Amino acid sequence: MLGFLSARQAGLEDPLRLRRAESTRRVLGLELNKDRDVERIHCSGVNTLDIEPVEGRYMLSGGSDGVIVLYDLENSSRQPYYTCKAVCSVGRSHPDVHKYSVETVQWYPHDTGMFTSSSFDKTLKVWDTNTLQIADVFNFEETVYSHHMSPVATKHCLVAVGTRGPKVQLCDLKSGSCSHILQGHRQEILAVSWSPRYEYILATASADSRAKLWDVRRASGCLITLDQHNGKKSQAAESANTAHNGKVNGLCFTSDGLHLLTVGTDNRMRLWNSSNGENTLVNYGKVYNDSRKGLKFTVSSGCSSEFVFVPYGSTIAVYTIYSGEQITMLKGHYKTVDCCVFQSNFQELYSGSRDCNILAWVPSLCESVPDADDEVNIIHTTFLVMFSA
Repeated sequence: MLGFLSARQAGLEDPLRLRRAESTRRVLGLELNKDRDVERIHCSGVNTLDIEPVEGRYMLSGGSDGVIVLYDLENSSRQPYYTCKAVCSVGRSHPDVHKYSVETVQWYPHDTGMFTSSSFDKTLKVWDTNTLQIADVFNFEETVYSHHMSPVATKHCLVAVGTRGPKVQLCDLKSGSCSHILQGHRQEILAVSWSPRYEYILATASADSRAKLWDVRRASGCLITLDQHNGKKSQAAESANTAHNGKVNGLCFTSDGLHLLTVGTDNRMRLWNSSNGENTLVNYGKVYNDSRKGLKFTVSSGCSSEFVFVPYGSTIAVYTIYSGEQITMLKGHYKTVDCCVFQSNFQELYSGSRDCNILAWVPSLCESVPDADDEVNIIHTTFLVMFSA
């Protein structure tokens, strides 16, 4: 690190190189923070988390009890030990609370004054953050599994919604109606995600073993159906044009939008080129996944080597995206982890589990002494050598 600082001071290195190296070091040092708690409000499992992208300060959580909680992650006490307090919540006594499990919460990408939530009660709700009142409600005929707003859109306000039906619904926040329907899947839509690079590109994942890329401006169907075999198997084969050999229940674009990660109930994770749909054939090994609904995983941002964080039973597996190497397993939850979210400003990770807890994983401030069971420090050394080369 001192070498990076000296090179930057002398003008020999791009400042971005130092920033990326330090961000990577911090991600590699993630550990359960014993000095930070997240106030426990949920009485049942935590299904979904989202941190607002404007300041990176406020976090939403949605639970199996239908409750939504808004947390302040900032340490206003300036003490080493502190608790991230719940600022407000949509509790069971709230007149507009979801009747059943909340599956997705998301901040409006450009402003903390609004957020959205969707639930097994067949609704998508738009909330005014300041008053905690409903601004709009979209009702569907089927259970809602997932929804997503584009993080980069400037020319549309569409919310993509995946339900138990095979059609992807696009809801327009401006008009308050469902303006488009995307048809092509054969079973329920378990996950949807807009590209962080192109505002009209949408990825969808279904229980029919398929993942598709769409340009929502086109009326002629999807752009690409992802094929795990890259078209090398006979088109008559049962697995032709399937992304996984089981349900595809998780999607996540890399931070630059150039690649797409998918997970499936075949215990596999795959990395795809988002421009042509090619399977890059990166081998992540077994990625345990028995979720019957959407699995919410996340990726790092701003590192020299980007990472993906995937719920793996009661742990969170951390992989390098482009090599497939498993870096570590984050252990701390007592039951199955259903979601995690990355805070890119400080390289922190928050995870929600069926044990009703939200845990904070933060970079360690000092190197721990390696022992016989600790492989993490060995891996850290490898990466530090890579940076200094």
